[in-house]
Amino acid sequence: MSVLERLATARGRRDEVPNVELAEELAHSGGAAAIAELAGAIGSAPQSVANDAIKSLYEIGERRPELIAPHAAAFFAALNSRNNRMIWGALSAIAAITVARPDTVAARLDEVLGAADRSSVIAKDAAFSILATLSASPAHQAATWPRLLAALGTSAVNQTPMYAEKALAAAAHNDPKELAKVLEARLVGIHQPPKRKRLERVLRQLAAM
Repeated sequence: MSVLERLATARGRRDEVPNVELAEELAHSGGAAAIAELAGAIGSAPQSVANDAIKSLYEIGERRPELIAPHAAAFFAALNSRNNRMIWGALSAIAAITVARPDTVAARLDEVLGAADRSSVIAKDAAFSILATLSASPAHQAATWPRLLAALGTSAVNQTPMYAEKALAAAAHNDPKELAKVLEARLVGIHQPPKRKRLERVLRQLAAM
């Protein structure tokens, strides 16, 4: 049986449960051939099947990124899709493999950020996660830390507390004062108490570094 027959579309399902169950199984077994078939499908299968395949792939990546890392080229190719679901799914997969393949992702960071800019909030979240991971990498922090700060300086209010929390780990490898300066400026324009509390918590942690 083709692994594609186990995806939600092939089973007449409209939910993501079959795709996640397949991802969990493959993450456990490490089935390289099945994972390769899923990666091939995102560029060649009908859109509904491709959407299911990218879902399973980034779910695998969240559990065992090294299993999907060999298929990085397929994820970067998917950034050129006209389908928004495919773009943010590909960015989610790239975010998962950044720890395993930081050089590969850093070399194509412009593509990543360009795709996120023309896509959804979920895509922007994944792109920021990529920036945060690369900013904690000694080989890439000098190039990516300024871009992370710039992204945080203009991020949507709803996303800013989460982005600040993701940036916190990278701050330990860079200049915490630079991040604090950006967050202090953002705090002026954020009035919702829960969001302010999250930013203030991050600022306290930065002050202790």
